[in-house]
This record gives sequence, structure tokens and C-alpha cells, in this order.
Amino acid sequence: MSYPQHPQDRAYAAPTQGEPPLWAPFYGASPVQAIVRFFAKYAVFHGRASRAEYWWVALAYAVVGFVLEVLPFVLDGASRGSAGTGFAIVGYALLALFLGTIVPSLSVTARRLHDANLSGWLMLPLLIPYLGCITVLVFMLLSPNPAGQRFDRPTAPRQGEPGM
Repeated sequence: MSYPQHPQDRAYAAPTQGEPPLWAPFYGASPVQAIVRFFAKYAVFHGRASRAEYWWVALAYAVVGFVLEVLPFVLDGASRGSAGTGFAIVGYALLALFLGTIVPSLSVTARRLHDANLSGWLMLPLLIPYLGCITVLVFMLLSPNPAGQRFDRPTAPRQGEPGM
């Protein structure tokens, strides 16, 4: 699929050869490329995100969360004198991770829904315990739909506005 380029605006130009512009979904993204795009599009709720962009970030989030969950047992096991300090440190780290990634997590979820030609508002079932998570998980597994291009906005930002 070919995307029109915007040479007058560096924010919309592809960072390297072979990568699509930032406003377009990156099918077949590597883990590093997916995480870089995750933070580069911190609060961008329009456009689309490929399954690779979504799932590499989800995997990285799960791995970091698992490591932070196991870390207190390692820290408290090594410092037999003060029980609970490892749990407090890791608790603050988990809180910082959650607060620092909640907005980009919601935005990449909305963009992933757009890639399947669904509305970003279909994240609302996440507010329903258990059933909502399963519903949104199924939505995240859907294949890309070409009709989802209606969510793309490949226009340059207005004068004085920061780019993506």
C-alpha cells in the first residue's frame, strides 16, 4: 500500500527508508519500532495502528510488569533485615509505569480499533469487569480492514501547531 508523502513537514516524513510516515499504520513493525511509535504518538487518538504496533507494546508492558512484580521478592530476600521495602519501591515503580503509559495505551488501543474499522469508543467495555476485557481483546485480534482508512488524517499541522 502506498502512502502520499508530505516533504514540507518533517513530522509526517518517514524517519528511515522503508518505514511509513508517522500518521500511517506500520505493518510488520519490529519491537523497537513499535515502542518508539508508541511514545512518538503519545496522545494521538486519530489514525490507525497495526497489530504489530499494538501487540509488541502489550508484550513489552507485560514483561516489564512481570519483572516489577517479581523484583520485591528478590529485593526482600536479599535484605533480610527490612521486610517490605522492596514492595514499596516496586509499588511506586508500578504506579509510575501505569501513570506514564495510560494515555499512550488508550491512544494505541483506539488507533488499533480504527485499523479494524471500528470506533475508538469501543474501548468503553473495558469498564465492565471481565466481560469487557474479553470483548476488547477480541477486537484487538481482528485483522486490518481497508475501510479503516477513513480514520487517517494525513494533513500537515496548522501554522504554529506542533506536529505528531
